[in-house]
Amino acid sequence: MTIIGIPGEIKDQEYRVGVTPAGAKALVEAGHEVHVETCAGKAIGFEDAQYEACGAKIVGLAEVYSCPMVVKVKEPQPSEFSMLHEGQVLFTYLHLAPDPVQTKALLERKVIGIAFETVTDANGELPLLKPMSEVAGRLSVLAGAVALQMSHGGIGTLPGGVPGVSPAKVVILGGGVAGTQAARMALGLGADVTILDVNLERLRYLDDVFGPGLKTRYSEPMAIDELAESADLVIGAVLIPGKQAPKLLKRETIAKMKQGSVFVDVAIDQGGCAETSRPTTHSEPTYVESGVVHYCVANMPAAYARTSTLALTNATLPFVLEIAGKGHVRAPLENPGLMNGLNVHLGRVTQKHVAEDLGYEWVAPEQALQENGL
Repeated sequence: MTIIGIPGEIKDQEYRVGVTPAGAKALVEAGHEVHVETCAGKAIGFEDAQYEACGAKIVGLAEVYSCPMVVKVKEPQPSEFSMLHEGQVLFTYLHLAPDPVQTKALLERKVIGIAFETVTDANGELPLLKPMSEVAGRLSVLAGAVALQMSHGGIGTLPGGVPGVSPAKVVILGGGVAGTQAARMALGLGADVTILDVNLERLRYLDDVFGPGLKTRYSEPMAIDELAESADLVIGAVLIPGKQAPKLLKRETIAKMKQGSVFVDVAIDQGGCAETSRPTTHSEPTYVESGVVHYCVANMPAAYARTSTLALTNATLPFVLEIAGKGHVRAPLENPGLMNGLNVHLGRVTQKHVAEDLGYEWVAPEQALQENGL
């Protein structure tokens, strides 16, 4: 039996919650205790009474963080660092590579951090990142369309145009999950859409799926510069799992983009894919640099928190059950996908890209578990 804590999120306008009432019920039925911070899901319609009816206990924040396992959505914020304790299993999005402050705190607190964004499945894909990438990809076009409005600093181009007027030119960097969903939304609005990727097989797949309405280009610097300079909306959706996002949009390229054009950086959680990117919040989502409106909200799916919470729990719950049932050592040793999710373990960095980007010594997760976890 494992006691699992579910805190409320405190990041700006972050209303998602780590486990739904249905998820809490599944955990309780599996023999675990679930401690939910009071009002953790209230904003999206998950009342304390619903959790209690499913067998969970409603507690205060300190009691949540005293639990041996904590499941949340976003990385712990500085005010939460002191509540973490040695040997505690933290299962959430961490995005450590661009975040030296959080990484240092987790190492000092000797937390066992398993990151949603680097857990893999049998096909090597990212099942816990995928649902939020789907939301963020679709949202990127909606956010970009709003930012294109004159009242938001944009050039005033309607994405789909109207009869007799050309639609907006939308350029998408990256043909993965987020980029594919962005293309779907942009095409649905009637925009002129081009997607870039370095994987030719992926481009062939997208060409087959979307047909001639979608333009594809191989991603290289000259193509990026050419397309960005003529675009109304550029969406950055590149990902190297666990690693800081590559800076595909250079500062000089941004400076050559049209005044009032928009850049939406879906990769901002991993540091952003433009040299001009810096994290923003839902309260203040945009800023203008070199005449380009930048939307770089670091928790985009929180805008649709209920949909996002339901989608995320659908994906994470089997892994929560596995970790709680087998323990933080046996579960990853028996599941290579969870092993890939282990980013920090009792004061050591066990995710190679995080170690490389932040200058830490890398310890193989298998070694860390065998030396300290058994």
